[in-house]
Amino acid sequence: MSVQFERHRALLDMALEACHRRHAWTAFPESPSSKIHGADIPAEGLKKFQSLLGQPFEIDLPGVEGKVGEEHSPFTGEALGISYPQVDVDATFAAAKMARQDWQHQSIEERVGICLEMMARLGSASELFVNAHATVHTAGQSFIMAFAGCGANALDRGLEALAYAYKAMSDIPSSADWSRRFGAAPEIHLHKRYRLMPLGTAVVVTCATFPQWNGYPAIMANLATGNAVVVKPHPRTILPVALFVRTMREVLRESGHDPNLLTLVADTRSKPATLPLINHADTRIVDFTGGPEFGRWIEQNCPHAQVYTETAGCNSVIIESVDDLDAVCDAIAHSLCQASAQMCTSVQNIFVSREGIETRQGKASFETVCDTLRAAVERQLEDPKRAAFLCGALVDQGIYEAIADMEQAVAGKGHILRSSTPYAHPEYPAARTATPLMVVVDAREGALYGREHFGPISFLIACDDADHGLRRATEDVRLHGAITSHVYSSDASFLERAERAYHEAGASLSCNLLGMPINFAAAYSDFHVTGLNPAGNACLTDLAFVTGRFRIVQTRFPDRS
Repeated sequence: MSVQFERHRALLDMALEACHRRHAWTAFPESPSSKIHGADIPAEGLKKFQSLLGQPFEIDLPGVEGKVGEEHSPFTGEALGISYPQVDVDATFAAAKMARQDWQHQSIEERVGICLEMMARLGSASELFVNAHATVHTAGQSFIMAFAGCGANALDRGLEALAYAYKAMSDIPSSADWSRRFGAAPEIHLHKRYRLMPLGTAVVVTCATFPQWNGYPAIMANLATGNAVVVKPHPRTILPVALFVRTMREVLRESGHDPNLLTLVADTRSKPATLPLINHADTRIVDFTGGPEFGRWIEQNCPHAQVYTETAGCNSVIIESVDDLDAVCDAIAHSLCQASAQMCTSVQNIFVSREGIETRQGKASFETVCDTLRAAVERQLEDPKRAAFLCGALVDQGIYEAIADMEQAVAGKGHILRSSTPYAHPEYPAARTATPLMVVVDAREGALYGREHFGPISFLIACDDADHGLRRATEDVRLHGAITSHVYSSDASFLERAERAYHEAGASLSCNLLGMPINFAAAYSDFHVTGLNPAGNACLTDLAFVTGRFRIVQTRFPDRS
């Protein structure tokens, strides 16, 4: 039995139990509070991050032929000055192919045990603090968001995928005895052996904003099932990925396995490596997180590989009727501001009847709903410290251009309810910031709101009534996809209609969520992305996310015992 497997068996058992019961559980610390970690560990994490700046990143990779690196902090505007090995793609795949020859014949417990050791090491406080600083100054998240969302929450998603991989593989027996008579002949006794064989080498393409959140599950699912992995980070957020790849390679090396089971291909925006990687003859699996247009292209043009995508869509809210309009608007406003709407779960399209809605206090007009939501956004932003914690910074300068384009595009088709302006970050005066642009349009202006707008752009959409809004929202799900959908209603019959309509469109639904961040998706409990609409073909995490990464071969022969 694997030493690492035995060491972390209790952790795996708790993850399996959480997946089975779908309850709230985390294996890792979500808060960076010094009350939990003391003063030394946070200080050491910052010091370690700072020591990485302006230096070559030390990682031993196959096929090195140069250096790359062009990251800039969204908070300081300054270059990180970190260079990474630029590698030859063919040499990377050759090393991965050699590494997996032994790995694929290891026991399930050996592979899963090493993956558990990786998760445990990345979940240590010292690693979490370095990871958080790296995420802040590449992806633009606030420190608390980076520590939790790209730390504990991302690790939980990785552990969840690992649990499902173990479950899927463990369901297949290693051998069986089989007997049957064929006519009058003597009974036949066969002994059968079953072996799980991986597909080959996987390419994992991580996104700019939350690279760990999808990277960990894909890497765990691939390594656990016997595949080698080549990771391709976004050029803006190489550092957090390079850090966890280096740690994982250290675990492999220390455990006596070839570290080239997991390699890194860093690139630049002017010379991207994604197409050479996913089109390589050795690529058998592609995990992609990013823009919907490229995601669809990969789904349609990579028949040589098993493809798993998570992209984005038109996440919607329908406000049909409410008890407390202020509370509902506060919940929606939080989503519009959180991470500057750079999350795949951020709300974009808000449907409200042009005739208004019923509230506990009486009828509220469409204009009142709009004004109340705008006021709720202003409350989220009025304290600079709260705004910094909630909004973070923009990962991409191009988001400013998208906001300006929308301000021009809405002319004659609607009006701007709230202009997007920067907020003054209390710690980083040069931070690249933007607050929500809120646009009011009629439901017939689907060309404006009927696609994903990455960043803090949202629409309040006047529809004939709530059922009209439901039809428009679910049509957008079918055409453009959605990862999260919300309905606020005090009418049980409307909630039932909405649930049926969203589910038939292939989207999950949240009803009347208050008192929590509505963007939040819980590992072990929420199935993130359905695979039933254009926002992605894979789910985090179900058995389908892991079972396609291996196949079963068998040997059968007469049992002479």
